[in-house]
Amino acid sequence: MRTRIACLGDSLTRAQFSVDYLDLLGRRRPPGDMQVARFGANGDFAYNLLQRLDAVVTNPPDAITVLIGTNDARASLAGYPLEQAMKRKQLPDRPSAGWFQQCLGAVVTRLRAETDATIGLLSLPVLGQQLHAAAAQASQDYSRMIAEVAATHEVAYLPLHERQIEELRQADPPPIPYREATPATAVGVLFQHAVLRRSLDTISRRRGLVLTTDHIHQNSRGAALIAEVIDAGLLTRSA
Repeated sequence: MRTRIACLGDSLTRAQFSVDYLDLLGRRRPPGDMQVARFGANGDFAYNLLQRLDAVVTNPPDAITVLIGTNDARASLAGYPLEQAMKRKQLPDRPSAGWFQQCLGAVVTRLRAETDATIGLLSLPVLGQQLHAAAAQASQDYSRMIAEVAATHEVAYLPLHERQIEELRQADPPPIPYREATPATAVGVLFQHAVLRRSLDTISRRRGLVLTTDHIHQNSRGAALIAEVIDAGLLTRSA
C-alpha cells in the first residue's frame, strides 16, 4: 500500500534554493511506494507554520515530517535582519527560544489531535560548517529544543543535526566563516543556477562548502542526509 507523507517546513522544504530532499526521499523507495506532499514556505518561523496547518489536517497523510526552526535559530545571531524578517513574515513577537518551543509544541499538539499520522520532528541542519562558531551552536541549541518537544509530545525525533555533525567531522572542511544569507545572496544563487546553468553542487563546491550552498540551504550531500534520516527514522515506523 502506498504511504502518503506530508513534509512541513521552510525554504529547505520549498526547495527553491536547496536541492530537493523530497525528491531524494522518493528515490529511496520503489516507484509508486510513496506519495509525497510538500508544505514548505520560504522564510517561515515555527509561528508561521502553526498558522497554515489547515491544509495538512484537511486530508491527513500517513506520516508527517516537520523541519522547522532554522530561521528561528538564525534570528538569535548577530547580523540577522530581524526587523525586516518580522515585518515580512508578520510576526507578532520577536523570535525567541521560548516562543519557538511554544509554537512547535502547538504544531505537534494539533497534528496529533487532528490526524492519526506518524509524526517525526527533524533536528536542524548545521548552520555553517565551523562547528564551534556561533551559527553552528545556535542550530545545535535549537535542535536540543526540538528533541525536548518530541519527547514531551511522544513523537519521533529524527536526528538530522547529529548526522550532519558526523558528516562534517569526517569531511574536515575548510574553516570558512558563517555569513548570513541575504536576499541578494538568494538572487545570486538563483542567477547562477537558472541563468548560468550551474548546479547547486557546483555553486557549493566553488564556495568551499560541504553540505550547503550558502551556509544554510542544502546541496545534494546535505539534502541526501535529510532524506536518509527521514527514511530510517520515520517511514519504517509507518510502513
